[in-house]
Amino acid sequence: MKGPLDGIRVLEQGTFITGPCCGMILAELGADVVKVETPGTGDPYRSYQTGYYSAHFQAYNRNKRNVALDLKDDEQRKMFDVLVSEADVYIQNFRPGAADRLSAGHARLQGINPKLVYCSISGFGQTGPYVARPAYDSVAQGLSGFLSVVVDRDRPRFLGPALADAMTGIYAALGILGALVERGRTGKGRRLEISMLEAMAHFAVEPYSALFALGDVPKSSDRPRLAQAYILRTKDDGLIAIHLSSIEKFWDELIAGINGQHIKSDPRFETRLKRIEHYDQLAEALGDVFKTRTKAEWVEALSQRDVPFAPVNNVDEVVADPQAQHLGLFVPVVNALEGAKQAVRGPFTFDGERPTEVRPAPLIDQYGDEIRNWVKTNASWPA
Repeated sequence: MKGPLDGIRVLEQGTFITGPCCGMILAELGADVVKVETPGTGDPYRSYQTGYYSAHFQAYNRNKRNVALDLKDDEQRKMFDVLVSEADVYIQNFRPGAADRLSAGHARLQGINPKLVYCSISGFGQTGPYVARPAYDSVAQGLSGFLSVVVDRDRPRFLGPALADAMTGIYAALGILGALVERGRTGKGRRLEISMLEAMAHFAVEPYSALFALGDVPKSSDRPRLAQAYILRTKDDGLIAIHLSSIEKFWDELIAGINGQHIKSDPRFETRLKRIEHYDQLAEALGDVFKTRTKAEWVEALSQRDVPFAPVNNVDEVVADPQAQHLGLFVPVVNALEGAKQAVRGPFTFDGERPTEVRPAPLIDQYGDEIRNWVKTNASWPA
């Protein structure tokens, strides 16, 4: 299927996650993304575990073509400039100052192509007291305040996924889309700057609103307590997530679904405000009930009631989930030379159409000869 960005040409010089994630999102919306890598080893994320085609690299670089170019070499830099001259978007997530040293700074590239939307992703911004610090996902989660509202201070542990990296890439893609819309009116490009610190602080907008509106410093326990959300362990050591929110009928439906009249009659739990006040005690009471049946049995029982719930699935269980299968969430990786043969498709459905396949992340310089030949013979962006 052709996406809404069909015909948009993106040049991505991204490494690890933030830049490549941004490029991946644009590719899944239909843009033609060409990734420029360092000759020899390519994006360092290629060798995150072993070899030069890690599962981590594959995740954020599908649906792209690539070329290895050394921008310190005059002839290869000229090839890069030709690609820039016909690109709509350029993405980089170098440390501040590195793009200028590589002849890929904003002023130079927009001098070549005034219509270019230039996206610069950093850890803490392009200026300021932290500008020289190295930044990674865990650092941004901590500095932004996000970790403080999701982590148990008595048993602090990082979340599994690289959330700050991915969220920054998604925010960057959103900013690029806005700049492209504006360019449709003005004909001029934009310089977009976004940092992991800014993206994650915005992602935590609700806790900041509580701080500024109420004067409260939010804690990690606040959100589940106020939302009446619980993770409950079952007889077979499975986990069930429940989110009762503020709608009273969900509480009534849960009580009916678990035969929990003894819980409902407890004066500590008779109103929502009391259930919030006695959150830990209610979690313990519900936990005693949920330990009496297996996860599958609770899924069956709660499916008969109007209760917001879900089993806490492992990723292999999601692949077999009926709703995920109904949505065609997992699709084949076509023409994969190595690596994964299946992937999560992009989440977008346009006019009832959704992707039915993805193209694999490229091997090192896989499209290099093709792209270099295009530039030499046509002096234009490859079709």
